[in-house]
Amino acid sequence: MGWSFPALRSAWTTTISNGAIEEALLRLKNGRQEMRYLVVADMTLPSTSKRLFLIDLHEQCLVTHTWVAHGQGSGELMCDRFSNQEGSHATSRGLYRIGAQIMSPKHGPALLLHGLDKGRNCQAEAREVIMHGADYVSAEFISMHGRLGRSWGCPAVAHEEMDRMVGLLAGQGYLYVHGR
Repeated sequence: MGWSFPALRSAWTTTISNGAIEEALLRLKNGRQEMRYLVVADMTLPSTSKRLFLIDLHEQCLVTHTWVAHGQGSGELMCDRFSNQEGSHATSRGLYRIGAQIMSPKHGPALLLHGLDKGRNCQAEAREVIMHGADYVSAEFISMHGRLGRSWGCPAVAHEEMDRMVGLLAGQGYLYVHGR
């Protein structure tokens, strides 16, 4: 691949907790085709933390660092439960290939997610787990509720972040959802 594992690993060790970047990069080294972008959602952090990291693997830099919601079936402030089951409304751990841009009737511009881990996130398409924008992902929502709002299992970001995510990631990136 076109990136230096030690350089990337050391660049964010103080920002991304519990080895999330190391796990994501190790997963990418295991036979994945080269993509330009890696998104790491570090679900070991509370939803009030900016726990989504968009990394440009070619330039070896952090492009953006922002909030990301977890599923309502995964907990309140913390994402402490994970599921691959239909109807769980929970976040699923693991590696996803980021697919094409779609227009969600409910959420607007969104990105398809293809779960690559059998038994962990392989039901993403059947569950309609997508990356989308949401009103409940904002500093104002945190101020009012003490946490971000929660999705039905989708990694939701602020609406104002979604155009950038679509422009950079559609068909050319991976998402790694890290959790305990």
